[in-house]
Formats: sequence, structure tokens, C-alpha cells
Amino acid sequence: MRPVLVSLIVSMAMLAGCSSPRASFYRLSADPSLAAAAARANSRPVIVGPVTVPDLVDRPQIVTRNTNNEVALNEYARWGEPLKSSIADAIAADLALLLGSDKVAPASRAIADPDAWRVRVDIQQFESVPGDAVAIDAHWTVRRFGDDNALSGRSLVRVPVDGSDWNALVAAHSRALASVSRDIANAIRGSVH
Repeated sequence: MRPVLVSLIVSMAMLAGCSSPRASFYRLSADPSLAAAAARANSRPVIVGPVTVPDLVDRPQIVTRNTNNEVALNEYARWGEPLKSSIADAIAADLALLLGSDKVAPASRAIADPDAWRVRVDIQQFESVPGDAVAIDAHWTVRRFGDDNALSGRSLVRVPVDGSDWNALVAAHSRALASVSRDIANAIRGSVH
């Protein structure tokens, strides 16, 4: 009986040593420093979406660039929701702070309103280099429902990563999106008569 018990304990110890690391899940968020920049209240609702992202990063794993020609997908560092949704949520939260409005929502949670500003964001680049920097190239348009005249712009943003862990990388992306949101908010403010 004793050899069987020792064999069982050794087997269990070996299996415990072979366990995989646990996955961590991340989400983008509003930049809290934007609260101090809030302007006069915007009375017109704002709906953020659709948002598009490059196919390379449109996946649950966080994709990082190792060299100019090599990328890595991390199986244990994942987005907590689809990246498009997380970007729309972060930009909507940033715009709510920047415009001083509680009438800003991502398209997935917005109520249709013919008076709303519609914000479309096409992310051309969403690059992550751990311990170095993140880069975002965003083309965006803002238009009123039924209005053929659109405000459009391009935001090229590079933000340093303040640390070597995944939290620092995701926080840098949130700060980069806040810069995109500032450009969009300025366009909206500039068109209000």
C-alpha cells in the first residue's frame, strides 16, 4: 500500500508543477486627468461607433510588436471584451468628461436620437511595444444624423509605457485614446454654433 501512496503523491506533485499560468484580462478606460479639462456642457447627445480595428489586433489576445517584422500574441494577457467595444467605451467615457455631458454613449448602448452627433473611428494602427511605447493612428468623422457635412480628422499618437507589465501597456493605450478623444471633442466644440 505504501508504494502506491508514494506514487500517487509524486504524480500529484508533478501535475501541480505542470499547471498553466492563469490568463489575465484587461480593458481600456477613460483618462481620469480629463475631468479637469471639462468644458461647458454639451447639450447634444454623442454616439460613439462604429469603431474598426486592423485584423491583426482584432482578437482576444493582446498583440505586441517584437521587431519591425515580428509580432507576438500573448495567450495569458487578453482583452476582457472585443477591442472595438473597449475602444468605443473608452472614447465615449473620455468625451463625456471632455464635453461635460452625460449624453455620451457607445453605439452598443445608445438610444437612437436624430439630434445626436455620430462619431465613427477607424483605427489604422494599434501598436504595442511592452516597456517602450504604444502608437495609435485613428481616422475619425463626426456628423449629425442626416447631415452630409462631416467633420473629419486624423490623430497620430505615440505614448510611452510607464512600466514593463501589462497594466502599464494598457494604461498607455488608454492615455493614447484620450488624446484621440481630445481631437474629436475639439472638432465637436468648434462646430457648435
